[in-house]
Amino acid sequence: MRKIKTGIIGAGKVGHLHAAALASNSKSEFTAVLGRTEEKTQKFADQYGVKAYTDLDAFLKESGVEAVCICTPHPVHRDPSIAAAEAGVHILVEKPLASSLEDCDAILEVVQKSGVKLSMVCQRRFYEPCARIHDAIEAGKIGKPILGTVTVLGWRDQAYYDSDPWRGTWKNEGGGVLVNQAVHQLDLLLWYMGPVAEVSSYWANLNHPNIEVEDTAVASIRFKSGALGQVMVSNSYNPAIHGKVSVLGSNGAMLGVQTDGGAMFIAGMSNIEEPPLNDFWTVPGEEGKLAEWAKEDTERFRTTNAMERYHALQIDDFLEAIIDEREPSVTGLAGRETVELFTAIYRSGRDGKSIQYPLAPESDRDDYDGRLGG
Repeated sequence: MRKIKTGIIGAGKVGHLHAAALASNSKSEFTAVLGRTEEKTQKFADQYGVKAYTDLDAFLKESGVEAVCICTPHPVHRDPSIAAAEAGVHILVEKPLASSLEDCDAILEVVQKSGVKLSMVCQRRFYEPCARIHDAIEAGKIGKPILGTVTVLGWRDQAYYDSDPWRGTWKNEGGGVLVNQAVHQLDLLLWYMGPVAEVSSYWANLNHPNIEVEDTAVASIRFKSGALGQVMVSNSYNPAIHGKVSVLGSNGAMLGVQTDGGAMFIAGMSNIEEPPLNDFWTVPGEEGKLAEWAKEDTERFRTTNAMERYHALQIDDFLEAIIDEREPSVTGLAGRETVELFTAIYRSGRDGKSIQYPLAPESDRDDYDGRLGG
């Protein structure tokens, strides 16, 4: 099997998860890292035995990388993604794909012209309990999905926002709980329920006066299939995290997953405390499987590093897609759909009305695509 020369753009906390996966994957020849500052980037490079760069052009022209993981803050995904695509380099972008639809479309346009693979990190799709739900829906076990719900209640204190200078501002983070924390569950909702037709929402900053971005949002969704959805997400729930996604089927069966539980975590700084588990499963004839799966999933969680395992699984899928010349399991278009959903939530709050799909970029407004009007 040939190895793909791989690299990382962004030598920060989450970059170490990608580096560990690239260094240990038999399909990868981890080659180079690009960072902003020479000292920090060299330290990162020395840890993994790769070459350090601080200039994007030199990184792309000299390192020989064929695929990159982009681990920069959300609003600066666009430029390195476009540069990589123009250089013929395949791209895996940390979530979200970008912080605006304008940036998403710019990336997708260049990717389409260049023919490289583009994927967005949605490692929770690779959680076994999350994949079970998708498989059950695809197999028709619940009839048609008719109601999908997302609940993410967590807490971010001031120390979290002080941990990186880009956190908590519209310009540098691109948003709050919708963009940074709940984007995983929004992706799962779309994976389960399909395309959106209309969104109505409210959002606000309720108890974090020292930051600009929203800490709470609620939304109602009508999907193109006629199904309905509900979203309730917040960083105002102290001290723990309660993250769940559920789907109700037309035959009355309910599927659910607790994607996150325990204390909030930060990639590269803390670990996941509780295993992801299916908390609802009323498929006829399969009602008794919850206990069996809970035992299996808990044992796996206790014997592996969950922070590393699921990034590694998605990175392996991405590399395999390049080798097999197929689309990655999570496509760039799927990444845009998640950005489109949180953008619709922002715009609905701004405009005080339902937002109809599809959404186009609003390049004529200077409000971060709806974020200054909630």
